[in-house]
Amino acid sequence: MGNEVVDGLPLSYSVKVPLAATAVPVEEIEQRVVITPDQCVIDNRDFYLRGRFAIPVIGLDQPFIWGVWVEVSPKNFIRTNELWTTEGRENEPPFPGWLNTQMPLFGNTYNLEVSVQTQVVGRRPHFTPVDQDHPLAVEQRNGITMERVREIAELMKRSVETASLSDAE
Repeated sequence: MGNEVVDGLPLSYSVKVPLAATAVPVEEIEQRVVITPDQCVIDNRDFYLRGRFAIPVIGLDQPFIWGVWVEVSPKNFIRTNELWTTEGRENEPPFPGWLNTQMPLFGNTYNLEVSVQTQVVGRRPHFTPVDQDHPLAVEQRNGITMERVREIAELMKRSVETASLSDAE
């Protein structure tokens, strides 16, 4: 998944690690965290999958993508691993997950319950908020305009600049 750009605006934002991994002290990461671009295990007991919220963009063929992490049960993590290269895995029933990424545009999203739907081999799972009234669910259901994409780009740019400033303190 490349970072698609339309009219100079990114159509995706992605988080490289789950929030829980950022809480592990740097000197303990090697002993406690196993991470790949798609999966993360912390302390052999907390399991995370990287996936996507796909948001239709009105008037475009491709969606806007939020690349985020969810925590899943050990059972569902193991099942996902068993099916990692299995054709037809997209026919598996959805299973629960809990967002482990903060998405400031949508308030506090930590532990937001989502439905995890496995995709075809080579594609990350798709996430859907369980609470259909959540603003993220509304955008996913109704789609967003290019104006909203522009607004997201501005807000994300500001949040990165603010984070950089607070890091410097």
